[in-house]
Formats: sequence, C-alpha cells, structure tokens
Amino acid sequence: MAQRLLLRRVWTVTTKELCQNSAPLAAAATSSSFSTSLQPSSSRGPFLTPSRTLLRSLPLTSHRLVSFNVQDHDDFTERVINSELPVLVDFHAQWCGPCKILGPRLEKAIAKQKGRVAMAKVDIDDHTDLAIEYGVSAVPTVIAIRGGDVVDQFVGIKDDDQLDSFVSKVIGH
Repeated sequence: MAQRLLLRRVWTVTTKELCQNSAPLAAAATSSSFSTSLQPSSSRGPFLTPSRTLLRSLPLTSHRLVSFNVQDHDDFTERVINSELPVLVDFHAQWCGPCKILGPRLEKAIAKQKGRVAMAKVDIDDHTDLAIEYGVSAVPTVIAIRGGDVVDQFVGIKDDDQLDSFVSKVIGH
C-alpha cells in the first residue's frame, strides 16, 4: 500500500498539465496531493509523468543522521570526536531498564534541535573500551562532546524538561 502511494506521488499528472487538458480534472487535482486520470493518453500526453512539484521539494543535500549507533573505536573517532556538531553520547546496555526509558526521551530532545546536535549510541557490552576510556561506571550515562572535548555529562534518568535544558546548554542556547 505504501509503495503504491509513493509511486502515485512520484508519477502524478501535474496541475499545469491538467489545466491545459481538462478543467474538471484540474479542480480535482488541486484538492488532493496526488491524482490519476483515466483519459486516453492521446488526448493529454503521456499517462504517467513525473511530478515537477515533488521533484522540487526533494532535498538537494545529503541527509545526515542525527542519531546513530557507534560501530567501533574508529567510527567513534570519526563521527563523534571529529564531528562539527556537538554530540551527545548515550552509553547504554540492552539489559538496562532505565536506558530503555532514557533513550527515546533523549532522541526526542535532540530532534527538537533540528540538526544542531547529534546523538551517538554506545552499547557498553559491545564497546567496553570506550566505556572505560570515558569513565562510565553506571548506565545510562550521557556525555556531551563538542570539538572532541567532554563539555558536560550526567548519569541516570532525567525528565523531558531537564533533557531539553541539558541539550540547549550543550549547543550553547
């Protein structure tokens, strides 16, 4: 179903083409996000044409993930230490109940910042070397890193307001 909707959005008849060929269909097309026509293709051109408005709305820059799982020490260095953005590093474990509560809250707080901060997730069971290097003795531990330096940290659960203020402080707002 979702694939069919996506296909319809990509291959729609543009409003401009409909206005040139059929006034009633143009009115229907402007009231919905996608439309199809059952008119013979000879009377109005190709049956399926790419939507110019959709193509214009697609971003031209690459999408950068705001939240990611650290794969290894080199990945941590590249994506956290060398990051232009401040990065909140969430040290967690699969078996940790409080971690399962904090993770989504932290992602929500970071999403509110609209790309001004990133979040790295480090599973301490998979990356004990990083946990030891950053002095993690309990989970969840969140460490804020800006320009390769630790600028702030906390251990345990925080509510949404506390997380929002922590993230804002890290990015300098």
